[in-house]
Amino acid sequence: MVSVPRSPLGRVLPRRAASVVEQAMADTRVVLVNGARQVGKSTLVSQIAKQSEMSWYSFDSSETLGLAKLDPAEFVRAMPPVVIDEVQRFPEILLAIKELVDFHGEPGMFLLTGSARVQSLRSVPDTLPGRIETIELWPLSQGEIDGASDGFVDAAFAHGASLSHESHETREGYVDRIVRGGFPEAVARTGKRRVVFHRSYVADLVNRDVTQISSIDKTGHLRSLVQLLAVGSGELLVPAALANRLGITAATVNRYVELLEQTFLVKRIPAWSRNLSTRATATPKAAMVDSGIVASLLGMDAVRLRRLGSPLGPLLEGFVAMEVARQLSWCDQDVHMYHYRTRDNVEVDIILENAQGQVIAVEVKAASSTRPEDFRGLKHLAARLGDDFLAGYVLHLGTQSLPAGPKLRTLPVAALWEVPAP
Repeated sequence: MVSVPRSPLGRVLPRRAASVVEQAMADTRVVLVNGARQVGKSTLVSQIAKQSEMSWYSFDSSETLGLAKLDPAEFVRAMPPVVIDEVQRFPEILLAIKELVDFHGEPGMFLLTGSARVQSLRSVPDTLPGRIETIELWPLSQGEIDGASDGFVDAAFAHGASLSHESHETREGYVDRIVRGGFPEAVARTGKRRVVFHRSYVADLVNRDVTQISSIDKTGHLRSLVQLLAVGSGELLVPAALANRLGITAATVNRYVELLEQTFLVKRIPAWSRNLSTRATATPKAAMVDSGIVASLLGMDAVRLRRLGSPLGPLLEGFVAMEVARQLSWCDQDVHMYHYRTRDNVEVDIILENAQGQVIAVEVKAASSTRPEDFRGLKHLAARLGDDFLAGYVLHLGTQSLPAGPKLRTLPVAALWEVPAP
């Protein structure tokens, strides 16, 4: 009998990813739910497993893990349909799963979870091409916490510059959301207890999860890198500059960033260009996936973050980018997220491009009103892209939405989760 784990919130919040997982299980032999620790993977998957009468095994159990390692083929042979939780602890099991699903071929045979990007681990013998669908589960979105719509991305591509929304959210409310973040355990806590969770989470991830997937003996430089990435969250990722500050090589910085990305602490946002080769080599940004972790690492509670001179602007930009990134994992559009910067320092915080090459551009401003110069990058892109430029939005901390020129509009930040999908 599969039991649903207790939620620290006292209730299980519906997750947008649930329907995505169920759709994948209907036509794919192996489904992998990948995401950071403590984002609710086990809770989500246990609900699906209970409804589908699937068996449940966890590699967090030393007994279960030992049996799997003893004879992987025998371990998987008699189980389907089955959930295997924390599969990154023994990714070699995927080879035995591959052999079994190739023989049988029914959809929904295995539902896996992992707290690292399992298919990027060097020990994985085969990544099950054509047999597996990977679904990322992020920390809770603001819409999932509030029971709101989370429909901004699909609505933006459907409505373009005609999209309009007014919100009652206040500046103080936005600050509270940034400091809270989206980990269920952090959402359930307040004040110092929340900070303790965030800092303990990062320490455990560095000391346990990262060292599980890589042979790092000394983690001091890695912890220092995490702190630097928090300070510069949303800035360009320049390994040489970070290496100089840490006293290590740029190659080591790149390796560490890859590990932090594999364990879902950091997300790299690539630079956008119409030239695909330029896009692949241009400098990405590095953003922490959860604003609450950033605030805690910087020692920023809600009181300090509301003060003049606080790093509210960078934290708000990262908060918005990660809310958008969450929506990309479930929205109907096939959309990728980038940032944009020219040699003349014309910048746009977020570029969203769909499979047809249509672009939505987003600027984020930590002010309750906008200025003409806030639209500089958006106008630059509109002139360059022509019909492919669907709309440019300046997201702000005010309440109103106003037109600001051809294909340009202001929107409150809360439109991200309050606007319904079309």
